[in-house]
Amino acid sequence: MYLKDKQTGDLVEVLTLDDLFDPFKATVSGRFHAGEELQEPREFAKADLIFPSGEGLPRCWTDPHYKD
Repeated sequence: MYLKDKQTGDLVEVLTLDDLFDPFKATVSGRFHAGEELQEPREFAKADLIFPSGEGLPRCWTDPHYKD
């Protein structure tokens, strides 16, 4: 799945979808998808990621108390 970094606008390929969907995890493993060479994986804070359309991530992916 691809998301967008808020600061740079570059696409981020998310490598750990389970962590993305888990509201108790604040980071996901991914890599920038910019340039011609494959980038090294690194950790991205969910708070810094949005959908390519500009929409924020669902609250159930980021807030462990979303049902309260």
